[in-house]
Amino acid sequence: MKDDHTGAEDRSRAAPAGRQPSQNAEQRRPVIGVIGDGQPGSERERMAAEVGGELARAGVHLVCGGLGGCMEGASRGYKEANGEGICLGLLPGMSRAEANPWVDLAIPTGVNSAQGALVAMAVDAAIGTLSEVGLLLRDGKPVVALDGTGGAAEMVGGHQLGKVRVLLAHDPAEAVRLVLEALRDKHPERAIEIGEPGTGRR
Repeated sequence: MKDDHTGAEDRSRAAPAGRQPSQNAEQRRPVIGVIGDGQPGSERERMAAEVGGELARAGVHLVCGGLGGCMEGASRGYKEANGEGICLGLLPGMSRAEANPWVDLAIPTGVNSAQGALVAMAVDAAIGTLSEVGLLLRDGKPVVALDGTGGAAEMVGGHQLGKVRVLLAHDPAEAVRLVLEALRDKHPERAIEIGEPGTGRR
């Protein structure tokens, strides 16, 4: 019986040896982190929910720590605004059951307090209390501090740290506008994927 090599030939034509396949639409979608504490019922959680909603309307992916407080607020705001992307939770522990109910994809990391560093490394830019601001700036990623959220945001927002300026936003809508503008400036070739705040992807 003659061997059927059709499948192998098709795969060879689709992805020539040594050539990287092009990114799909979801891979090109910007990834924005929301970093904040896990205290439930705070004003910071309310602001995080507004940020999540603005990010959803901007058509980006959202990454957070996946637990409660600011993380749950951001996740809830994103899903309630029908975000087109994925809400990813990088959990500090070993169980997916720890994730808040608004997370689309929960990834247990088992790294405990180092989980914030994973969020910082996974995103294109970040908004929030910014406890991981040093890692974000080290990697040249845009950083927006949200006024009124305390922590590092109060100390570094609007200030020049070495060669990089930490942007300061006074409300969630401004935070998303600033982070998207910074990403467009940094990656002009991706402007069509980044789009405008409040309009989704163009």
